[in-house]
Amino acid sequence: MTDDFDVIVIGAGPTGENVADYATKGGLNVAIVESELVGGECSYWACMPSKALLRPPAALEGAASVDGAEQAVTGGLDVDRVLARRDSFASDWNDQGQVDWLKGAGIELVRGDARLSGERHVTVTSGSGERTLTAQQAVVVATGSVPVVPPIDGLAGVSPWTSREATAAKRAPARLAVVGGGVVGCEMAAAWAALGSRVTLLAKDPLLLPRMEPFAGEAVREGLVAAGVTVRSDVAVTSAKRDDFGVTLLTDHGPSVTADEVLVATGRRPNTSGIGLDTVGLEPGQALNTDETGRVTGVAGDWLYAAGDVTGRAPLTHMGKYAARACGRAIAARAVGRTPDSAPWGAEATTAERSAITQVVFTRPEVASVGLTEREARQLPQPTRTVEYEIGSIAGAALFADGYSGRAKLVIDSGRKVVLGAAFTGAEVGELLHAATIAVVGEVPLDRLWHAVPAYPTISEIWLRLLEALLADGAF
Repeated sequence: MTDDFDVIVIGAGPTGENVADYATKGGLNVAIVESELVGGECSYWACMPSKALLRPPAALEGAASVDGAEQAVTGGLDVDRVLARRDSFASDWNDQGQVDWLKGAGIELVRGDARLSGERHVTVTSGSGERTLTAQQAVVVATGSVPVVPPIDGLAGVSPWTSREATAAKRAPARLAVVGGGVVGCEMAAAWAALGSRVTLLAKDPLLLPRMEPFAGEAVREGLVAAGVTVRSDVAVTSAKRDDFGVTLLTDHGPSVTADEVLVATGRRPNTSGIGLDTVGLEPGQALNTDETGRVTGVAGDWLYAAGDVTGRAPLTHMGKYAARACGRAIAARAVGRTPDSAPWGAEATTAERSAITQVVFTRPEVASVGLTEREARQLPQPTRTVEYEIGSIAGAALFADGYSGRAKLVIDSGRKVVLGAAFTGAEVGELLHAATIAVVGEVPLDRLWHAVPAYPTISEIWLRLLEALLADGAF
């Protein structure tokens, strides 16, 4: 058993796995260290189980939204089957399949808690003792993020749910309080309301999904209320106490809320505490600043890298994997003396983390976005403009669902005449997102987009209507 490797990756979630894979493909000898399940948060407590919970109610609603199919829908969700399907997508919280994948890819798995112990050194502590690994080329921090439980009086003492408990629960609580109006809060409120819980959502911000376009949060609020969720925004929880009747939350205004379980969904922070950052001159608990190739700044030498949630830039699984691919390729390039292509949109650059972040919120309606919001674009030095259109007026949407409701918005660079951002709400709009992503990443001029003819009758015809509105307004 060797303790010397070309690359050591700390964290075997999707980001770490992709760094390791691409470095291995580049001809390097790689070890990956993990203290929990190989596959990370996404596989067991986030993307996969949460979407498995959300898909059955969305499918049922979809069938019930089309006359002729609606009459065939005579029952409700089978909660036990929904939860069993969720368990299967989380591999019943068994990581053997992921372990086998690492072995097949030629990556050595080291089980235990990893800690930087000096330049190029990682000490791993496990039940069998300590083992110090040495990296000849690079150490990569891919430890993800952890939920934040705010310092609210009594909250930590009521054993609140975080996203882990919310996605892995074995039954629907009769009453669920959700604290936080971001993506996790909205998605889990929707999921457990559909599975039978009486849900109250408390959001500190006036709007749900406050980082997205305002109309997105408004649409999600309407959808949650229609699903039976009590939504109270612009309200702060001031204290929490558990007794024989449940957990009671006091707020800064309005009535208290009593629930059987409380989900705290108030954000996440980079998981960089306790991993030895102080041994290399960095501050524990903080996001790691990196260059375009994932190399950590502020560290002597060119050996320390980071990718994914630990950078604080784009805490989404697909964005972490994107950064990981660039990072793994850059490490392999430098190992053979080649300078990585870190220019904007270069092969080893992470440009999309700064200008083309994609996201889908799987509520009902769905929300999909890429690039800049109007608020963000207004902070740029160049002039910008926007265009919006009701998706429900599109023939393809009317065919898709009776009474289809949705909205689309583009943010345009007025000078260069390219798309800077896009946002959509409505059923299945996540499937519209990649076309918008290509427009943003490719910086496709509006007059060229005009020739991308959407098939009729599909919901993608929304692109024609948006471009027609821009043409009529003299945008191109």
